[in-house]
Amino acid sequence: MTENTTASLLEQYGPRDAMEYDVVIVGGGPAGLAAAIKLKQLAAAKGTEISVVVLEKGGELGAHTLSGAVMDPRAINELFPDWKEKGAPLNTPVKEDRFLFLTESKAHKTPNWALPQCFHNEGNYVISLGNVVRWLGQQAESLGVEIFPGFAAAEVLYNDDGSVKGVATGNMGVNREGEAGPNFQIGMELHGKYTFFAEGARGHLGKQVMAKYNLNEGRDPQTYGIGIKELWEIDPKMHQPGLVIHTAGWPLDASTYGGSFLYHFENNQVMIGYVVGLAYENPYLSPYEEFQRYKTHPEIRKFLEGGKRISYGARAITAGGLQSLPKLVFPGGALLGCDAGFLNTSRIKGSHTAMKSGMLAAEAAFEALTANRQHDELSRSV
Repeated sequence: MTENTTASLLEQYGPRDAMEYDVVIVGGGPAGLAAAIKLKQLAAAKGTEISVVVLEKGGELGAHTLSGAVMDPRAINELFPDWKEKGAPLNTPVKEDRFLFLTESKAHKTPNWALPQCFHNEGNYVISLGNVVRWLGQQAESLGVEIFPGFAAAEVLYNDDGSVKGVATGNMGVNREGEAGPNFQIGMELHGKYTFFAEGARGHLGKQVMAKYNLNEGRDPQTYGIGIKELWEIDPKMHQPGLVIHTAGWPLDASTYGGSFLYHFENNQVMIGYVVGLAYENPYLSPYEEFQRYKTHPEIRKFLEGGKRISYGARAITAGGLQSLPKLVFPGGALLGCDAGFLNTSRIKGSHTAMKSGMLAAEAAFEALTANRQHDELSRSV
């Protein structure tokens, strides 16, 4: 919907209702929820009140979080030292790492002593990230965080001085011509003294904020991949809880960046996926079809035969690394998690860095709020 169309609807249907918060968080993933939880923990420790709201476009928390990841627990250890007692769903410690180089019919295993440290997963857990997000949401709500699932932030709102004021949710019941239909309902505004954007890779509001405040100045361009995942239930005889497999090589050629993962976690389930860098030069290459070919390799097929696929999906991945991180703060808020690009590509992990970015932003915002500041630029320690 264009800016003119939105303005026309607002003129016709009057001003949107507005709700006021100390901190508005766009995105109910690991980064956004960790920020919300940390804010409430800091407030409780100081005996003060901070109002926090999380907007999540999915109908429920975790609905847009593709399951299956290896998680470094360092951030959750810091956020909840007693996470085991609280029942966090980190149930499958990594027991074995395998890194395979594939040819069309063979697999060559790299000895573990020759693997770089980034491919060693001792102390990490194979998880369903969707389950972890749902658990984080429960912890956030128990601390008093308001969570609005099913509400997508559609517009960034600004104060007269150019700082971020908050966000507005999208209008509902708009027809294909951009006009109000019979079930039209105007969106609502959420105003925050600070607003965090934690939408994930290529978040559309995060991109707007980056452009407005020139946050990418002096940074390398961000690079992207696409990750395709499937969740399978396999033959119990082939299931090895805690087994982590990564591959390189076939079916991609030597000039195309990419590789696979296959993680065994609980309930006879495995998460299998393929990542292809979006800088490939072959215009006929289809990442999805390469993934399907990969599953036919004898070393991979043996795990899947007799099993059944339960779910599948795909998502963009930020792969540029530290040199591509934008400036994280701007007047009135901060970028968190994959909205900024905190995936550690070499480790193929990002949930712990996303959570830590949210926790640091929460600390900076709490310090600002207790000093009666608002809408300014948060500490660079974020």
